[in-house]
Amino acid sequence: QVQLVESGGGLVQAGGSLSLSCAASGRTFRNYAMGWFRQAPGKEREFVVGISWSGGSRYYADSVKGRFTISRDNAKNTVYLQMNSLKPEDTAVYYCAARFSALDVIPPMYDTWGQGTQVTVSS
Repeated sequence: QVQLVESGGGLVQAGGSLSLSCAASGRTFRNYAMGWFRQAPGKEREFVVGISWSGGSRYYADSVKGRFTISRDNAKNTVYLQMNSLKPEDTAVYYCAARFSALDVIPPMYDTWGQGTQVTVSS
């Protein structure tokens, strides 16, 4: 099983960009589909974007399509989330998650979660 640590959150003005990273421990990282989720205060955790173990399949929530890009480097055990054209409604704690199976959009389907990193977008 992998362990995950996110980094790269912070405060940015609307229209700006941030890049998040999720570093995984363990030699089996390449066997996991990876997802980014977010949770705003008072709201349920929601799917943002996911990537298959090979990187060949990616799936984006409609709310971030065209603005966010997910990628992974299996040699570095890391998955990345590039966020552009950020909006105040993107403000949330962002979590990366690993699933020892195919890509999915449902949070309970994921096996392992990071501790989260705060992203705040000011208007």
